Amino acid sequence: MKPLNTLKLTASALALCVAGLAQSASAETLRLLTWGGYAPEDVIAAFEAETGHKVEVTLSNNEEMIAKLRATGGGGFDLAQPSQDRITGPQEEFGIYKPMDLSKIDESQFIASMLAATKANTTVGGEVYGVPHVWGTSGLVVDTAKAGSVKDYTDLCSADVAGKVSYRLKRPTLIGFAFAMGMDPFAAYGDEAAYSEIMAKVEAKLKECKPNVKTYWSGGDELMNLVRSGEVVASMAWDTGGWKLNSDNPDITFVAPASGALGWIDTFVLPAKGQADQAAYDWINYVMRPDVAAKITESAGNFTASKGADEYASAELKAQYQASFPPEAVDNIKWYPPVPAGLEAIEGGVLDRVQAH
Repeated sequence: MKPLNTLKLTASALALCVAGLAQSASAETLRLLTWGGYAPEDVIAAFEAETGHKVEVTLSNNEEMIAKLRATGGGGFDLAQPSQDRITGPQEEFGIYKPMDLSKIDESQFIASMLAATKANTTVGGEVYGVPHVWGTSGLVVDTAKAGSVKDYTDLCSADVAGKVSYRLKRPTLIGFAFAMGMDPFAAYGDEAAYSEIMAKVEAKLKECKPNVKTYWSGGDELMNLVRSGEVVASMAWDTGGWKLNSDNPDITFVAPASGALGWIDTFVLPAKGQADQAAYDWINYVMRPDVAAKITESAGNFTASKGADEYASAELKAQYQASFPPEAVDNIKWYPPVPAGLEAIEGGVLDRVQAH
């Protein structure tokens, strides 16, 4: 062993030792309950190297997330990612989340309109429970060479695309047509009579529009084949499906409707009995960096609420996104709020009658 006076510790080495001790003292294990593609291995590795935290991922979906957190009273995980319409109801009924400390989140990294919408839709008792992460929309997939006049949902009923349109007999069609007809169905969510009145007008429009419909599609592959073959030139569909078709045929793409695309957001929430809040906030701030968020987009296929992340996406996806979603179209997205009890029965009756018409 060398005498103590011959050991030399440089200032930089000492600083590294101190930093390592500090990191290990504050390092936590983050138990993340999330969707496939939202926590890619390369992102996890870089986060662990930078922060000293460890990440354990459990893949799930909305129904399973709620069930797992209900079973434990909000225990077992430190960060979860349910959709924004699955937060207020479960929180009011089961108390499975805890409020966000927004002072620990870098809000400047978020697209402002998405952050505001998610805060509003996840507020319970004056406290915010969620912030946005991954999002997507449904709107219009259009062959612009054959159906360039289709700019909104109700344009699917126009004579120049007769017999060559498609949509699903599901809630998004009812909601989209209502907005295109100048009504706000989300504003009527708390009033069954008002909602029934809106749905009656939508029902009449969909019955009137029925001769235009080639078929009511039910699966994504079915619709893709209809559009590729030219049997359908305009349809209601998801943005990612439109971009896949665009990769094969530049005339076909996703169009954000004039009255607004219909948007879903998967969020970040803190389970009520989570034990690693700091690691959770560190993860949120890390993955919302534009360059990191772009890696999640490549993995998941959908964009995130990270401001400017599209600039880091692949050239093709960046071009498709920016063509479909100029800033004003992003700000015009109609985000799904939680669905009150009773509305599904109203919608189900409308859809059954349209089908039978």
